[in-house]
Amino acid sequence: MTLLQAPRHPAHSVPGTTASELLTELSSAPAGARRTRLRARAIEAWLPLARHLAHRYSGRGEPTDDLIQTATVGLIKAVDKFDPERGVDFAGYAIPTIIGEIKRHFRDRTWSVRVPRRLQELRLAITEANSSLTQVLGRSPTVPDVAFHLGITEEDVLEGLEGARAYNATSLSTPISADGTTELGDTLGGEDHEFEVAETRVALGPAMASLDQREQKILTMRFYGNLTQSQIADQIGISQMHVSRLLTRALGKLRRHLDAEI
Repeated sequence: MTLLQAPRHPAHSVPGTTASELLTELSSAPAGARRTRLRARAIEAWLPLARHLAHRYSGRGEPTDDLIQTATVGLIKAVDKFDPERGVDFAGYAIPTIIGEIKRHFRDRTWSVRVPRRLQELRLAITEANSSLTQVLGRSPTVPDVAFHLGITEEDVLEGLEGARAYNATSLSTPISADGTTELGDTLGGEDHEFEVAETRVALGPAMASLDQREQKILTMRFYGNLTQSQIADQIGISQMHVSRLLTRALGKLRRHLDAEI
């Protein structure tokens, strides 16, 4: 059976009645038990089409059973809304309805991070274009190839490819080292407390410049040279008590200067 041929289902229809004829009967049947039976028969008769379309989208991260269920929902909608008087055969009406339902399923349920609907639809279009162009060109299509095929700009293609990264999320517990001891979460940065003192570091230079040379020297020896007050006193030639007073005075100047700057 080709995609556009109406399937026959003799087990559930009167002899010689095709699936298309069931839909014609259904459209003219009044509400009631007979219409309910005709509707059920029409849906079952066209189920092979729904399953066929669902299998076209398998292998894209969604269970096939879920895709078949979604395609069946699209088929039911097509059966309920089909009007044979419009002159369109049912397959021509049902196929885009079913495919639309499948695409909505991918768009609404399989994205790990919510992105604009335009990018979701663009991602699906790019995926289909890649598949088609690979068969036609005999190679993987380039960005210009896809852009020309879809009638969009290369920037749009790149934007769609970037948005596609939100389609699947990777667990933070995913091993990333050969021995499995390092997980993806281990590579994430933690809270950096250095940011809290960044402004202080910037203001420290001018604050140090406000001290006299001896105060600067004592602070440098104490906090950069890690010398004790007694060691500083021996090197400068003053008492340890005097070093303590000078440190206290210098630190007071720095604090006042920093308070005024920050």
